[in-house]
Amino acid sequence: MSIDSSQVAAGMLAAVPFARTLGLEFVEVAAEADGAVQAVVRLPDTTATHNHVGGPHAGAMFSLGETASGAVVVAAFAHVLDRATPLAVNADIAYRKLAMGSVRATARLARPVADVVAELDAGQRPEFPVHVDIATEEGKPTGEMTILWTLRPH
Repeated sequence: MSIDSSQVAAGMLAAVPFARTLGLEFVEVAAEADGAVQAVVRLPDTTATHNHVGGPHAGAMFSLGETASGAVVVAAFAHVLDRATPLAVNADIAYRKLAMGSVRATARLARPVADVVAELDAGQRPEFPVHVDIATEEGKPTGEMTILWTLRPH
C-alpha cells in the first residue's frame, strides 16, 4: 500500500477545521512493513491550548489522538471512501502523566485493512479499533487512547 502523507494531511486539515484551529501538525502517515498503517500527529506547545497547570489541555490531547486515528483511517481506507463514510463510534482515553510542552500522538490500526474491507464488501458495517499512544517530544508516555471506528456504507 502506498500512502501520500502530504495528501492525507492536507485532506484532514481541509475536512476537519478544528485540527487547523489547534495547529496540529502531521509528522508521518505511513504503511508499515506488516501492512499496518500508522500516523504521527503533533500538538505544538502554545498557551492557547494550555490547561490550568501550563500543559496541553485534556480536550486538546483528546483531539490530537482522535485526529491521528482519523489520519490512519483515511490512509488505510481511502480506496473505499467513495462507498463508505468513516465515523468514530466510541473513544476511551487515559491520561497517565502530566504532559508539558509539545506532545505527539502515534496511532495504529489494530485490524488488517483487508479484513475490514471484506466485511464492507459483504454488506456489513465493519468496526475496528485504532490505538493511540500520546507522548512528549522526548518520548515519555503521557496518555493512551482507543477509538472505535466504523465504515458506514452509503
